[in-house]
Amino acid sequence: MSNTRYTERAQKVNSLLCVGLDPDFNKLPQVFKEKEYPQFEFNKWIIEQTAEYAAAYKPNAAFYEACGDGGMRELKMTMEYLQEKYPDIFTILDAKRGDIGNTNNGYVSSIFDWFGFDAMTLHPYMGAESLQPFLDRKDKISIILCRTSNPGAGEFQDLLIETRPLWQVVANDVNSKWNRNGNCMLVVGATYPEEMKVIRSLAPNMTFLVPGIGAQGGDLQTVMKAGLDASGKGLIIAASRSIIFADDAAKEAKKLRDEINSCR
Repeated sequence: MSNTRYTERAQKVNSLLCVGLDPDFNKLPQVFKEKEYPQFEFNKWIIEQTAEYAAAYKPNAAFYEACGDGGMRELKMTMEYLQEKYPDIFTILDAKRGDIGNTNNGYVSSIFDWFGFDAMTLHPYMGAESLQPFLDRKDKISIILCRTSNPGAGEFQDLLIETRPLWQVVANDVNSKWNRNGNCMLVVGATYPEEMKVIRSLAPNMTFLVPGIGAQGGDLQTVMKAGLDASGKGLIIAASRSIIFADDAAKEAKKLRDEINSCR
């Protein structure tokens, strides 16, 4: 099962770090912009510098889609490179998909089977019934948006359902009802550690994908205290810009990996 893939990789390299492969074309160094496959070459360069510290890689689909069919080709090339060189590294497509079941079958075929990702992010707004094609894939991971890291997250997520905020209902339902195949994770932003603490109590054994460390300002120590499971694992700490656009990506990846481990 894909869930154990992440755990095994995290244990092997003693890391909970996920590097976001978000090659915003406008921010790429000129040397890469001049290449035939700029996003792929940049990703390959980042992967080579950071692989020893990374438990996972997480491309965000938007940066590839923005470059048209060439960008999608380079995302596929990136995945083929990872599968060939680092087959044990856990891969997540951050695409926040979610539609009616019939349409989701297309996403399942594309993202899980053609691209070959281990996991993808999904939004829960249309309910478990619509996400069934993802949830039925016992070999793949569905990472459900629960409490996101953006400043305006509370507009809907804080709305009360009877006495509980919506994010709590999502955490509870994903943990108790949707996770029958043991293949669900939750997105819980680093910028909301108090909520993370509550979500951990509701889903004690579930792994959280945690955006918001680094450029978004989440505090690592607070997050680790709030989110680690009983075994000192259960988190995928995602960082993108603070690593991939640093002067020394390897140094930044190692530094964050070490900081994460010092809090475990």
